[in-house]
Amino acid sequence: MLNKLSNLSGRRLRDYLLPGGLVFLVFAVAPTLCAAQGAPIVYPSQGQSVQQQGTDESECRMFAQQRTGFNPAQGPAYYSANTGGEMVGGAARGAALGAIGGAIAGDAGKGAAIGAAVGGGSGLLRRGHKQRAAREAQQQANTQYNQNLSTYYRAYGACMQGRGYAVN
Repeated sequence: MLNKLSNLSGRRLRDYLLPGGLVFLVFAVAPTLCAAQGAPIVYPSQGQSVQQQGTDESECRMFAQQRTGFNPAQGPAYYSANTGGEMVGGAARGAALGAIGGAIAGDAGKGAAIGAAVGGGSGLLRRGHKQRAAREAQQQANTQYNQNLSTYYRAYGACMQGRGYAVN
C-alpha cells in the first residue's frame, strides 16, 4: 500500500516512518477524529434557507455553550512533564554528596564519580515519574473534554430540532 503513495521529494512515505510511527500517529490523531465524528449532522427539513440555517446554527451554538458552560473551540488542556534537568541535577547533587563521602574515606574523586552515577540514575527515575503523571493527566483531560463535547452536541442538536431541523 505504501508503494502506491506518491513520492515526497523523491522518497516514499515508508522511508520517513519509524517503527511504530504509524501507530503513534493513529493514537495521536484518534481523539481528535472521534470528537469531530460526534458532531451532529443537521438537515433543513422545513425548507429553511441557507441564510436561516446559518443564523439558527450560530444561535444554537451559543445556546449550547451557555447551557453546558463548555466552549469546544478551547480544546482539551495540555499537560507537559517539563523534563530536562532531572538527570543533570541529580548527578550534580550526587557528585557533591559523593565527594564529601569520598573525602571522609580518603578518595573524593572516586566518591564524586559514584555519587554522580547514583544521582543521575535517581534523576532519570524522577523524570519517568513526571512523564507518567503528565501522560495520565493528559488522558484525563482528553476524556473530560470528550464528555463535555458530547453534552454540548446534545444541547446543540436539541436546539436545532426545536427549530425544525432533522438532526442525525
